[in-house]
Amino acid sequence: MTALISIALFLVFLFLSGIHFYWGLGGKWGSQAVFPTINSDTKPIIPGKIPTFVVAFGLLAMGLFILQKANFYHFSIPSWLDQYGLWAIATIFILRAIGDFKYLGFFKKIKETAFGINDSKYYSPLCLSIGILILILILKG
Repeated sequence: MTALISIALFLVFLFLSGIHFYWGLGGKWGSQAVFPTINSDTKPIIPGKIPTFVVAFGLLAMGLFILQKANFYHFSIPSWLDQYGLWAIATIFILRAIGDFKYLGFFKKIKETAFGINDSKYYSPLCLSIGILILILILKG
């Protein structure tokens, strides 16, 4: 079961990373409703290429780390990362699902924008699912 969860998580991270690489290279598909705004008339602040590539590489690294923890391959990592890495990733995604209480997460106040609707339907549930699946990996570990 842990192998299946690890592969599924890796594929999710690979997909999300790929989208961010696409956006970092100038792609526009799917980018209309991925940034929080105050209301539907406000233009979102779109991050530059460097932050987008940082997120892309970070997501890819998380996916590869999960495969490594599931023993699909091995490379040397610091002991603190080996011990706490999955906890850190689970925490990041569960906190993202909870949100900032204004623009994102299950407890956001601004819900009626394109981002808010997508966040409630897709982004926050995905983040919570990722966090829970990683917790399952930790507990099965």
